[in-house]
Amino acid sequence: MENCETKITPASAASAQIEEKKSVFIGSVSPVASEDDARAFIDEIKKKYYDAKHHVFAYLIDGGVLSRYSDDGEPKGSAGIPVLNVLKMSGATDLCVVVTRYFGGILLGTGGLARAYSAAAKAAVDAAGLVTMIPFASARFTCSYSDYEKLSSKLPSVGAAEDAAEFGEKVTLTVSVPKSRLEELESLVIQTTNGKSAPSAVGYEMRADNQIK
Repeated sequence: MENCETKITPASAASAQIEEKKSVFIGSVSPVASEDDARAFIDEIKKKYYDAKHHVFAYLIDGGVLSRYSDDGEPKGSAGIPVLNVLKMSGATDLCVVVTRYFGGILLGTGGLARAYSAAAKAAVDAAGLVTMIPFASARFTCSYSDYEKLSSKLPSVGAAEDAAEFGEKVTLTVSVPKSRLEELESLVIQTTNGKSAPSAVGYEMRADNQIK
């Protein structure tokens, strides 16, 4: 996790429905962290809409390093690739989209299918919304009570937030900060405590960049 880069991904799972010449297309999207996650989501949607004939899917993982799609019985090039292209055009990664089709009795042709599958996929992604994820560091340090009082009000100035505090003879503080601002946090703690304390990174994770301002 330490080397993760900024990425855009769906804010949540979502779905959207469109109709084209009496055929119903249901787009379902979910953020996924692995190919196993994507397969599990595809299976979930197939079970949910078990009476539909087509479940076209596409997913992008790790910035597009891993991508898969399926036409699921539709004419070649009319379904899976258009859905995958919607994912690529969105700029997002680590997401899976399944478009379920209920046939309405009117043939749409290859072009019509491609437009409908694209529209359903885009509607689902739009419904989910996209969020920018950035790497955050979790840092820990120990300081005096007086320094803790000073630091509590200063942490937001470097984009940091208090996650936990243990109160004993001194205060052991755990804070979250964008990885790119970890050095700013280190400088703040060292200066505020006159060099008596310095934070150490104890972990990293991806978080939405609007969690801490």
